Amino acid sequence: MEKGEDEVNQGAILSPRREDFFLEGERELTMTVFGSQRNFSTVLNSFCCILAPRLPGSNSQGCRRFIQLRTVTENFLICLKTAFFFFSLFTLYSLFLTNASADNAPERIISLAPSTTEILFALGLGEKIVGVTSFCDYPVEAREKAKIGGMSNPSLEAVLSLQPDIVVMTTDGNPKEFEARLRSLNIRTYVFTARRIRELPVAIRDMGRVLGAEEPSRMLSAEIEKAISRLGNNRPSDSRKKKVLFIVWPEPLIVAGPGTAIDDALDLLGVENIAGNAKTAYPKYSIEEVLYQSPDVIFIGKGMQANMREVSRGLLHKLGLVPAVKNGSVFFVSDSLYRLGPRIIKGIEELETCLK
Repeated sequence: MEKGEDEVNQGAILSPRREDFFLEGERELTMTVFGSQRNFSTVLNSFCCILAPRLPGSNSQGCRRFIQLRTVTENFLICLKTAFFFFSLFTLYSLFLTNASADNAPERIISLAPSTTEILFALGLGEKIVGVTSFCDYPVEAREKAKIGGMSNPSLEAVLSLQPDIVVMTTDGNPKEFEARLRSLNIRTYVFTARRIRELPVAIRDMGRVLGAEEPSRMLSAEIEKAISRLGNNRPSDSRKKKVLFIVWPEPLIVAGPGTAIDDALDLLGVENIAGNAKTAYPKYSIEEVLYQSPDVIFIGKGMQANMREVSRGLLHKLGLVPAVKNGSVFFVSDSLYRLGPRIIKGIEELETCLK
């Protein structure tokens, strides 16, 4: 016999066959469930002996049915034990992936949107943030972070200089081309896709999973879901909805339209956004259109570094005949609804208080 052939034969003898491997696994499962192979056979025979006499037919037919019943039952139990075996493997694998994800959590994070910056701080990841946009001003700690430019025009050089492990972006304001450029440079990115209030909890949980903050993200998303449910259950039942206008900027007059978190908030509160049928998210409105729509309530959001009461004085004078102005139902509110993040519920509750 040739040396190579001898080694092959030895390998065939020493290496277990696939059938032997599964048989051995079956024996191990049997030992686990029944204590021993003998106990397994005893239990199976007892079961079949009890059931077989109850089957119709002659004694010879009963014997054949006994054998068939025993075979079918044995195969079923083997399948059941095999399923249990693979389920156990899957559970261990899932635990391994969870631990591996936590171990690989990024340590240097850049955020390219004010909303994602607020979420990162809310998840307790503030110390890991190394760069933000020039618009990221909340919480106060965000202002101390290195700036990489604006949302729509971030500086690639500034991002690269901070050597991030991951760059967190959003579909609502960051250019796709910038993400593609980062990926081409082997820089990991995460894109936050939520645009509506009801999408926020799921998006927060997903972000937490990627960034190694699963428990804080679950707690935050559960808090938001609970608030959304409460607000939805407290919608007014009267047939006539209040007509509301939310002003983002007075001159030129820019208001909150469809597809915005503000529009979602007004819907949750059971009022009608008079700009809800506009063609854009933040349309420009004319004085004539507001007079025609005649809103019952007007909200004016906080502006960046501007006294909105002073800036809005001329506009409100022109709208003097509108019910909201005549009845004193003009409210100056915070910018909590401008960013789809952890302050969104606070913003909705602020409007709710004004509407009561």
